[in-house]
Amino acid sequence: MIKAKKQRNKGYYGYLFIMPFFIIFAVFELYPIAYTFYLSFHKWDGLMPSTYTGLNNFTRLIHDKIFFLTIKNTFRIWICNFIPQMLVAMILSALFTFNKIRGMSFFRAVYYLPNLITAASVGLLFNLLFNGDKSVINHILIALGVKGAPFNFFQNKAFVSGLVSYIQWWMWFGYTTIIVMAGITTIDSSVYDAALVDGATKFQTYRYITLPLIRKTIIYLTITSIIGGMQLFDVPATMTNGSGDPMKSVLTTSMYIYNQGFKSHNYGYASMVSVGLFLIIAVLSIFALQTMQKKESEND
Repeated sequence: MIKAKKQRNKGYYGYLFIMPFFIIFAVFELYPIAYTFYLSFHKWDGLMPSTYTGLNNFTRLIHDKIFFLTIKNTFRIWICNFIPQMLVAMILSALFTFNKIRGMSFFRAVYYLPNLITAASVGLLFNLLFNGDKSVINHILIALGVKGAPFNFFQNKAFVSGLVSYIQWWMWFGYTTIIVMAGITTIDSSVYDAALVDGATKFQTYRYITLPLIRKTIIYLTITSIIGGMQLFDVPATMTNGSGDPMKSVLTTSMYIYNQGFKSHNYGYASMVSVGLFLIIAVLSIFALQTMQKKESEND
């Protein structure tokens, strides 16, 4: 009887093992989220006691043109890197999965390598390459005798915005390719054998069999990309020294939150902007999920 009781008591050991995770999550994740929502209804400079302001921060947010500009910038940068990222991932995954390519493991590793570099380092690198008359690219262009050099690259809004999108694409297309390939490998090979017997081409097999069967993988990539892309901070912040110039063309919402909180010391309004960004991400994610699930049900 005593032995059986001791064995039952050992069941509590499992809770002890998982307790550190929940403690860390509560302290470093749950509490900051709750406190952000709390601060969004207050005015606080980080030193003096916070003052409850009701919906003042919300009223300011919905009339804040800069906030909506940052949402537009962030969405533009995300969509301009996500679409090419998915297209390249689809093409590479098809090549690597349905063809025997020598050195395939090497190429997969090379494509994934940019994802291992810290985004801040990449932003600083491209700043050195393009920013200013004495930048590395301008030195090269002058040495080659290019007419008009040196060029002021960072005074062109389209160039800077496109460069940020390119960096995001370059850093993440390898990761996306690997995830898509992982989804393809879960498909039963007998499905492809049946399609081959029926005379389907590789393109038809990929279009009508592979893509529908990896729809859940595509949904996962889309939603995680929305969440990450709409929180973009490090690349444009380090590349433009936190200004988002020229003319705030790459000022993202996360950069705006940082500037409001840690430069203007208006933590209450910064929290409200964070809440606004959270709601926008939630709406976009739900919209993407429902749209893709609707297409899946129509195909069924």
